[in-house]
Amino acid sequence: MTHPTDTDVLGEFLISARSSAEYRAIFALTDTDLRDRSILDCPGGAASFTAEASELGAHVTAVDPIYHRTPAELRTLARVESDRANTWARTHSDRYRWDWYGSPDEHHRLRRIAATRFGEDVTANPHRYIPAALPSLPFPDNTFDLVLSSHLLFSYADRLDAEFHLMALVELSRVSRAQTRLYPLLDHIGRPRHELIAGLRTELHDKGIRTEIREVDYEFHHGANTMLVLHAPGTD
Repeated sequence: MTHPTDTDVLGEFLISARSSAEYRAIFALTDTDLRDRSILDCPGGAASFTAEASELGAHVTAVDPIYHRTPAELRTLARVESDRANTWARTHSDRYRWDWYGSPDEHHRLRRIAATRFGEDVTANPHRYIPAALPSLPFPDNTFDLVLSSHLLFSYADRLDAEFHLMALVELSRVSRAQTRLYPLLDHIGRPRHELIAGLRTELHDKGIRTEIREVDYEFHHGANTMLVLHAPGTD
């Protein structure tokens, strides 16, 4: 087992530029999940998912506090953060499985493409990108068919406490008509958060929110091959 070192201090939250293909793998998304569905991506970061899924007929809204910046600033940020994310992964390459991407170079190439696509879409369709942050979202109850959330909750458990996680999960479920899917269930160093997740699932159950852990066909961090699914109250 590795122990955290000074190089494990990530600093600022990473603004990741993930592609639609990554989202499909991370969240086990099918065409049916996307076509003509209202979807929330929170936090959206610099992902190209909103742009690409919208081309398939989905109605996607991305939420992130970074969206208060201008499109030009966001385009630059997406490129810079893609480089930082790839450098982080290369520095800690032993913690990752590279088979989905093929190599660190291909990982970097795909992320730069996604960053460019994000920059184009945030310029052309700024209405899709809402500046807001968990645990308080500016939407009525049951707004979205599907809510997706990756690489914030659990990933940054070193700085977001259990109370924040619970408030954020309840809020994500509030705006969902059916399902909320969260990935990964490890922190950014690769440590499982079993105790935190077990406690949260108990509290969510007490609030009428059914949960399950589901395997996905994606694993970048070693052991990160599951997602947490929240079922909105009143759904099967």
